[in-house]
This record gives sequence, structure tokens and C-alpha cells, in this order.
Amino acid sequence: MIAAQVFDLHGKVALVTGASSGLGVRFAEVLAENGAAVVLVARRADRLAAVQVKIERAGGQAIAVETDVGDRAAMRSAFDVAEKAFGTVTVLVNNAGVAHAGRAVELPEEEWRRVLATDLDAVFYWAQEAARRMLAAGSGGAIVNIASVLGLGVAKGVVAYATAKAGVIQLTRALALELAFKGIRVNAIAPGWIATEMNRDYLKSEQGAAIMREIPIGRFGEARDLDGPLLLLVSDAGRFVTGATIVADGGQSVALRE
Repeated sequence: MIAAQVFDLHGKVALVTGASSGLGVRFAEVLAENGAAVVLVARRADRLAAVQVKIERAGGQAIAVETDVGDRAAMRSAFDVAEKAFGTVTVLVNNAGVAHAGRAVELPEEEWRRVLATDLDAVFYWAQEAARRMLAAGSGGAIVNIASVLGLGVAKGVVAYATAKAGVIQLTRALALELAFKGIRVNAIAPGWIATEMNRDYLKSEQGAAIMREIPIGRFGEARDLDGPLLLLVSDAGRFVTGATIVADGGQSVALRE
């Protein structure tokens, strides 16, 4: 087995939600670097354009589609644009998400709905649409949902987020069971604390230092630490893997279970 061949993504069309910042940018770049034509989806058009330019300058293929993942009409339009540019989407990375903080007893209904709508409802709708189109094309494909270790174990102050991510893990298993016979694999990645532009300052604080002490590997994750799990799940290297959740958290969830 030649690793470069088994992880090769040439001929695949990958759509990444939340592709304007953080992990979404990294996912898109890695997919493009390994041969996939990439559809970048997010709300911030200027940020998307910058990611597209970077991918193209590196020799990859990408288009940017400004879309709110909670808008189902816009979602269908995004798939139409993708198909017109590259063909049927055969890899979906459901990455877009939002977070919150606050005590459960003080959480407003609108905040609960905001988090669940983005972090769970939209994950289902995008996976559903991708699967429908893969089935119609007879192409098969791979869907990767980005969950979290907070979907496996909870912390204080994140009740909506933790509930949504637990739902994503169960949704992944349910979709995998239904779609496997048609050649569509559905898996999830559950990251732990990964340093991004949004949380870097927090992770440098005293609270961040306390969190780091709970991570057996002794550091926070980097975006590149998810490259391997992502490539496994979207390539032929993972062709017999479906319904799985790969935990990438430096051992934090293991330590919490002891």
C-alpha cells in the first residue's frame, strides 16, 4: 500500500461548511492539497474569498459560496452551485457551529434554539441534502460531522452545546446505518481543545492553564492534529469505516472517565 495513493482525493468534490475561519479553513486546505475540488461555505464572503485565493495559489481548486447554514433554500442553492462547478458533492464536512456559555437555569430559549439550530439541525439538513444527491447520482460518498468531546462528557456552562454535539454523534450513527448499503459512509470527529483564532487568548489565560493540566498529552491541540482523522474518513483509507466517532483530544476524555 502506498499511503499517497490510498489518501488521494483527486476526482472528489468536497463541501466544507464554516469554511471561513478556524478548523473549517484547515479542513478545506487539506482536502484541496490532497486533490479534492473544494466548495467553501460560510456567511463571511470576504473571508471565504481569501481562503479560495490561498487554495488556488497553492494549485488547488475551490469556489466560495456565501451561505447561512440555517437557510435551507440557500443550502440547496449551494449544492446546485457546487454541482455546476465541479459535479456531485461526494464529500461533506459538516463543520459550521456556534458556542455559548452560561448556567442552564439562566439560558434563554432563543439562545438554546440558536445553538441547537446551527449545531444539530443544520448538520442533519446538510447531511440529508448531500445524501439525497449522492443517491441520485449513484456516486456514493463520505459525510464527516464535526462533533466534540463535550458530546461524550459534559462540563458546566455549555448545556446547549453539549446536548447538540451528543446529538451529532447519535445522528452520525443513525445516518451511517441507513446509508451504508448505498456506499455512503457517515462518521464524526470529536475534537478536544483545539487552539484557533477564536479561543487562543482564552487558552492563554489562567482558566486555559487549568484546562491544559487536565490533558494527558500536556498541550492543546493544533488544527493540523485533525488532518489524519479527516483524511482517513473521506478517503479510501477509511472505506470500511462508518458510524464511527474518532476522538482527538490528547487523552482528556479518557482521563475524565477514570
